[in-house]
Amino acid sequence: MHDVVVAGGGPAGLAVALGCARAGLDVVVCEKRRGVIDKACGEGLMPGAVRALAALGVDPAGHVIEGITYRQGSSVAHATFSDGLGRGVRRTALHDALRAAVDQHAVPVLPTPVTEIDQRADHVRAGELRARYLVAADGLHSPIRAMVGLNANGRVGTPRWGLRRHFAMRPFSDSVEVTWARHSEAYVTPVSADTIGVAVLSSVRGGFADQLTAFPELAARLADAQPVSGVRGAGPLRQRASGRVAGRVLLVGDAAGYIDALTGEGLAVALAAGAELVRCLRADRPGDYERAWATTSRRSRWLTSGLLWARNRPALARRIVPVAARAPGLFTFAVDQLAR
Repeated sequence: MHDVVVAGGGPAGLAVALGCARAGLDVVVCEKRRGVIDKACGEGLMPGAVRALAALGVDPAGHVIEGITYRQGSSVAHATFSDGLGRGVRRTALHDALRAAVDQHAVPVLPTPVTEIDQRADHVRAGELRARYLVAADGLHSPIRAMVGLNANGRVGTPRWGLRRHFAMRPFSDSVEVTWARHSEAYVTPVSADTIGVAVLSSVRGGFADQLTAFPELAARLADAQPVSGVRGAGPLRQRASGRVAGRVLLVGDAAGYIDALTGEGLAVALAAGAELVRCLRADRPGDYERAWATTSRRSRWLTSGLLWARNRPALARRIVPVAARAPGLFTFAVDQLAR
């Protein structure tokens, strides 16, 4: 019998598996997708995420990010990180780095989905595997979250979706550049010396080219740029969970519940929560994880929820960037809260 089975081989799952292995736990990962796993995301790692990866011995290649810039018409707000640098990293490069570290610690990664769960007093059976604990890191629309009854019902607000594509282009700057439009935001992230990632978050459905029409200046800059990846999408982004622990099953990453990618620190929160999860399992105190998750994610949840609330109110939404531009100290403070 294993100590831990991790369902899901994305960054959150691999980070938990790596943390478990480094803590001396017998862990196995179940991931039905073969090869490198990609995902539609902004790919900007906040300084806190870079530090969390370093604590796991992981140092993915990428491009330095020194801050965040918001743009809307003539209004521009910029904040430089006060405590370290971020990094723009292709999701595929991040997966490679995490998978290499997991392999180095001899953690098995099995091409087997977890489709059945049977909880007992002292263990949980995940398909043919038995373990003291099962960690669900199976993504935004987590099947395991539903299986163990942790899906929360009720209204989740205006649905939003994300699209992302890469272009062969020298980065505009060493910041993540966020341009605001009426129903959407475009994120430009430098991921190498000659490649940028462009992600669009929107409450209006449409293809990538259609979404870019809301950002004429960005579209003009990309007009002659060569795409170097296909378009990937994700959503609806808002997913609610009624809890993070159901017996011997614990949720981490997007499976634990997700608000929005608006503030861009989802991976930092997933890594921090994953480290707390490993600590709870090592102490054989899974019930402590719910409070640890709430404490770890509180700042992000409050800031993201507040900004998204304003974003969904047109009269307030059009004032967000102008106010940030007029109050650079406040904007820097908010960015630093997210960058931790």
